[in-house]
Amino acid sequence: MRWQIAIGTLLLVAASTEAGFAADPRYPDWPCTQAKVPEISLTAVWAGPPLDDIKDKWRDDAKVSPLVSRLAARRTSLDEAQKLITEFLGSPATDKATAGKLLFAGLFDSLNAQRASVMNGLERITRKQREAADKIRSDVSALHALQGASAPDQAKIDDLSNQMVWQTRIFEDRQRVVKFVCEVPTAIDQRLFALGRMIQQEIE
Repeated sequence: MRWQIAIGTLLLVAASTEAGFAADPRYPDWPCTQAKVPEISLTAVWAGPPLDDIKDKWRDDAKVSPLVSRLAARRTSLDEAQKLITEFLGSPATDKATAGKLLFAGLFDSLNAQRASVMNGLERITRKQREAADKIRSDVSALHALQGASAPDQAKIDDLSNQMVWQTRIFEDRQRVVKFVCEVPTAIDQRLFALGRMIQQEIE
């Protein structure tokens, strides 16, 4: 029966998901095969001058702040980002070193926050998946009880079976989304590193 196939698929996926959680007990809700790194390390993406003296000053700069938002957006291609950075730092009236530091500080803060949001979302989905797996297991037991009754209520059996098929589809859809989204933190790391290199090359 189709509900038996669907339930079997869900329980197999649930089991494999639970096995993945055990990879790092520090982060029980982390669903990705990639190791969870809560924050990007500044030294891993920036080899330019120290940023200690500027901290959050980029937020108050009328030119830097909007440029940070544009460069941080993934819809802005790296080719376009290169042009924007060169144009901004190449202006004769610009103090390249200071402007470059402000720009990267803004990107570091913004992309770290963007990355944290994605990772928190992944962990929320994990918790929902656990709840879904628990619900389907409970429904399996309820279904077995209905089927084992001396006078099985076929209408209730069919309703519960259809409900579990639907739950399984939702579970599997979420799993597919998780696999895709698990790539996003690494993509953000790579984008920040690439933008940092562009800025460094302009200010050297």
